[in-house]
Amino acid sequence: MTPGPRNLITDVPGLRVGNAQDDILKSGTTVLTADQAFTTSVHVMGGAPGTRETDLLAPDKSVSRVDAIALSGGSAFGLDACSGVSDALRARGKGYAVGNAIVPIVPGAILFDLLNGGDKAWTENPYRALGRTAYEKANEDFELGTAGAGTGALAARHKGGLGSASLVLENGVTVGALVAANPLGSVTTPGDQHFWAAPFEFDAEFGGLGPDPSIGLGQPAPSLKAQAMRPAEPDKGNTTIAIVATDADLSKPQCQRLAVAAHDGIARAILPAHTPGDGDLVFGVSTGVHAVNAEAELGLIGHAASICLARAIARAIYLASPAAGDLLPCWSAHMT
Repeated sequence: MTPGPRNLITDVPGLRVGNAQDDILKSGTTVLTADQAFTTSVHVMGGAPGTRETDLLAPDKSVSRVDAIALSGGSAFGLDACSGVSDALRARGKGYAVGNAIVPIVPGAILFDLLNGGDKAWTENPYRALGRTAYEKANEDFELGTAGAGTGALAARHKGGLGSASLVLENGVTVGALVAANPLGSVTTPGDQHFWAAPFEFDAEFGGLGPDPSIGLGQPAPSLKAQAMRPAEPDKGNTTIAIVATDADLSKPQCQRLAVAAHDGIARAILPAHTPGDGDLVFGVSTGVHAVNAEAELGLIGHAASICLARAIARAIYLASPAAGDLLPCWSAHMT
């Protein structure tokens, strides 16, 4: 397994990603889309998810393909980003055909960034416009770190962000991950330098420091995020939301299994993970262009997705950049 040429989820042929953010708001939206609708399912392991259209993605539900997926800041307000994406899709005549009606299917998930120091005193919900802009900017190349849905994200000890990574398997299948990392837990070991995901790093993609050589690392350091957000309860205001994708031809139930396996990447990169105060969620996507023996190879594809997601989480924090009014330092501040 080696990273794809971009080391982005868009190494999966046909996929595009767009970002839109408001730096004063300290929030934004990220949209994954493609020229053709793609098979999608989802798996939720956090205790506090915020979602739209995810019930439809269960294996027994009637619609298997969607037109775009939106990841957004803004907590419940951010779900309106899906409406903006739907507006843009409808204008292009894209969606699920019901008679002569076209209904764009846009699932979405949100993270909580309402207490991150940004100006949230809007009079009109800004996320519908951010969603539409993100969709219209979708391309194979896109920004990571303090961008899109990761603009206002915070981890326990550092500024969070938007991350992505990819792998190409020996059988030619490509797997990629896209994540907005805003977890309750820490992405680094005590000392704030070594990433939990370090054993899975390629080519110094998040600093190249390697694994922490210490032992007894199970006790995380105190959360700077919890201190900065007081008087809010420390287990509120979190979530890691992600998409894993492959060009392997997977069914809707297999996409759900892909999402289940990918959650291992969250657990490898964040400590603790999947808490009652996180809304940890992974969408599983197949573009269906690479024929494989899916039953035989799904285990390896899911494993690759989990590795991509762990690396994407570390890259999100590693690539975050400082901005005025930040509550937490960027990872890079510990290296100066």
